[in-house]
Amino acid sequence: MSAFIVCWMVLAWLLQRRRLPMDHPNVRSLHVTPTPRIGGLGMMAGVGVASLWLADAVLLPAMLAAFALAALSLLDDVRSLSMVARLLAHFVAAVACLLALGLTGWALVGATLAVVWMTNLYNFMDGTDGLAGGMAVIGFGALALAAMLGDAPGLAAFCAAIAAAALAFLRFNFPPARVFMGDTGSIPLGFLAASLGIVGTMQHVWPWLFPLLVFSPFIVDASVTLIRRALRGERVWRAHRSHYYQRVVLLGASHRQLALAAYALMLAAAALAFALLLFLQYTAWLLILSAAIYLLIFLPIDWCWHRIPNEP
Repeated sequence: MSAFIVCWMVLAWLLQRRRLPMDHPNVRSLHVTPTPRIGGLGMMAGVGVASLWLADAVLLPAMLAAFALAALSLLDDVRSLSMVARLLAHFVAAVACLLALGLTGWALVGATLAVVWMTNLYNFMDGTDGLAGGMAVIGFGALALAAMLGDAPGLAAFCAAIAAAALAFLRFNFPPARVFMGDTGSIPLGFLAASLGIVGTMQHVWPWLFPLLVFSPFIVDASVTLIRRALRGERVWRAHRSHYYQRVVLLGASHRQLALAAYALMLAAAALAFALLLFLQYTAWLLILSAAIYLLIFLPIDWCWHRIPNEP
């Protein structure tokens, strides 16, 4: 409740200010008017207040690293830092957090790459009204429920606080959005999705596939898009509008229609993740079903996209 209330109050107060960091339309954007990108401030304020009494030895490394990334991302939202500086900070935060959690050797290398990728892909997927906020509500809500069922109350409460702050943010971000999340919100959310997923795995709260399935709507879209751009020889770090969620809007869907359809997909992914917890012996079949769902979604979008003159 504190995370929800603080986020709501901070954003309501900030929106009354005259000078705010603005997100101006660019080649990646789906919006046409400058919009304040201060949503991350409210969300991290809400999560920060909740963290004051939720922090413990296990969660503290992820909390501290996430807030450090939020501070750096706020500077980026205001001053625009270089890509190299941002990526280096992401690696430093990931390595510091994972070392504190006790990972070493190849496990540390693999986990670091996973955390940095999740940190950035969440930012890639924050490109339309209500999408990243909805993924935070559903994704961290699913982690909270699984942690509660897995007898990890501290982890459950912290994940619930993140979901609650994101829900308050959605009050201002659901289409038509009055405020965007900005890097101040998307970067730490991506980091927390990965790092808390690892915490739950190390505590045997869930198998490592569980958080991957929960956040698969973002992971699959961003990963498939990046791989396809790389295979075409494109500069993958440049702004673009070739994510599947971006194509849906460019093909004519409204932001509200996309958000509601995405929420349905997120809930389906969470349901498959919980089915994995209950029926581990059917893991392979659940993964096949998950892959089939994404194929049934992506192939029609590709077919429609290539039937009309549009961006590659």
